[in-house]
Amino acid sequence: MKDLAADWQIVREALGGETLSVIMPVYNLASIIAANLQLVADQLEAAGVVYELVPVDDGSTDGGAEVIRDFAVSHRAIVPVLLPQNGGKGNAIKEGFAASHGAYVLILDGDLDISLSTLPAFFAAMRRERCDIVIGSKRHPDSNVQYPWHRRLASWGYFTLVRLFIGLPITDTQTGMKLFRRPVLGEALARMLVKTYAFDLELLSIAYGRGAKVAEAPVEIRFGMKFGALKARTVRDMMHDTLAVVYRLRFLNYYAKVEIPPPLEKDPLVSVVIACPGNSWMLQECLAALAKQSYRAFEVIVLPDASLDDLKPADFNFPLMVLPTGKVRPAEKRNLGIDRAKGEIVAFIDDDAYPEEHWLAHAVKYFGEPSIGGVGGPGVTPPGDGFLASSGGRVYENYFVSGNYRYRYLGGRVRLDVDDYPSCNLLVRTDILRKIGGYRTDFWPGEDTLLCESIVLEQHKRIVYDPWVLVFHHRRPLFLPHLRQLGRYGFHRGYFVKRFPATSCRLSYFVPTLFVLYLVALAALWGIRAYIGGGRLGTWGMFAAWPFIVYVLLTGLTTFSFNPVRWLLVWLGVFTSHVTYGVKFLMGLCAAKAPCEFIGKDHAPRG
Repeated sequence: MKDLAADWQIVREALGGETLSVIMPVYNLASIIAANLQLVADQLEAAGVVYELVPVDDGSTDGGAEVIRDFAVSHRAIVPVLLPQNGGKGNAIKEGFAASHGAYVLILDGDLDISLSTLPAFFAAMRRERCDIVIGSKRHPDSNVQYPWHRRLASWGYFTLVRLFIGLPITDTQTGMKLFRRPVLGEALARMLVKTYAFDLELLSIAYGRGAKVAEAPVEIRFGMKFGALKARTVRDMMHDTLAVVYRLRFLNYYAKVEIPPPLEKDPLVSVVIACPGNSWMLQECLAALAKQSYRAFEVIVLPDASLDDLKPADFNFPLMVLPTGKVRPAEKRNLGIDRAKGEIVAFIDDDAYPEEHWLAHAVKYFGEPSIGGVGGPGVTPPGDGFLASSGGRVYENYFVSGNYRYRYLGGRVRLDVDDYPSCNLLVRTDILRKIGGYRTDFWPGEDTLLCESIVLEQHKRIVYDPWVLVFHHRRPLFLPHLRQLGRYGFHRGYFVKRFPATSCRLSYFVPTLFVLYLVALAALWGIRAYIGGGRLGTWGMFAAWPFIVYVLLTGLTTFSFNPVRWLLVWLGVFTSHVTYGVKFLMGLCAAKAPCEFIGKDHAPRG
């Protein structure tokens, strides 16, 4: 490959005194990251390039964050971004971009297997092709690549898939060195959904679809054989994310239609309202996560049953108000929070949930659009939940349990307008909440359904779901706590069908009850056939069983786990969830009153 060491003049000319931001995603590289940062800094300084180095530690578990923090103390051009938990390369780059300021942005893998010496070729290609993006390509004729054969094979297969379904005019998407003009990268990141494996593909697809011109440049790679074989789970997740990008691009036309709200004139104050029975490790976890929010214009209002002497506002880096309420339902607690809120926006979160570091930052931006009255996001199962609780989370995530509402429990879905959203992760304009009188206090659960109905149908405002507005929501463990919670939901949804049909009278809510009725009819038919036929089910009995057989196969497939105990547990969780919800829905449908319409002051059980 041509020696470009003396050709850095083209980089300086292109920058014209502007800054080059080098974003380096890092995960578990504690042993080498300081040396790699020093090497990049030395090369850029020797070349006379104005730069900032943005290492993004993606929740490393080997002490990498501390190494980066220490390195940054003695290097003024280092802008460290230290994420509390692993969220994937896409998320890391998005956070790194938010912390950077350069007119040009270079994405460079933190392991530095790709040599920075070819950067002048990137700027040369950008000037020659008059393009907005230059990506490193292992297939460029001038590339010098030492690459294991199995990686070459996997790369070729993936490249073929990309060309077939996406149509990008490039030969490589996954090489970890890419140069962007800042506005182009910012526009694409604002539309991103993928946080992990297919991030590069989605990023390039969005930019190309919006008219950005893409060129390729040579790279120098020294992989050796250190990566070993590709893991089956990695291949599976990569294909899943890739097919999701294809679906959104080719079938939904999502990236062309996705809404980017106008910028806010100022940062609005947000009042975070937490209804809880008392202090707990989960409340402490929630408050600790709020302390790490990147968006700082907020206050927190905690509403326990009784005073919390061990919760002192001075111990936190945000304004904290503790308002004892007595033993009342969550709706009444939240209404008191609304009355005392100083913010323009009220953010509701449960005490058994905790927010991702940029929860408020991702949500608040939508309130620059006047038609938007509320914003919600997923409540995903925390990575630290126990076996039974995480199994309960998998039940909620199963397509045959949550159907089109799975977006409530999974990140990575598309943005969309909704008309019903739970209060465990919901932000609403304060003036709208006060206009509608807050939550109705004669229902629990279901009060958030009625609140959203008022926002959408009475106030004619939209509620937007964004997968990046993320909280982690602890699950009830299988089986009894999970089923008790689900049964309450089913009863009130059944009751709401006849009382508040606008957002509850939908076919999907009836399906579990129809399934229960089918099981009752099947059992009755088998009983009759067995009695009449002397123990033989007969042709009709076997024919009637086919829907159940198909059900078992499909739910078994969607709950599959290499751990047989987990597989069986989650499958039983799906089955018992269907039966419990179906029975309780039917009871609610037939009920004259819902319990909380006539029960006096009480406190909701914590499941």
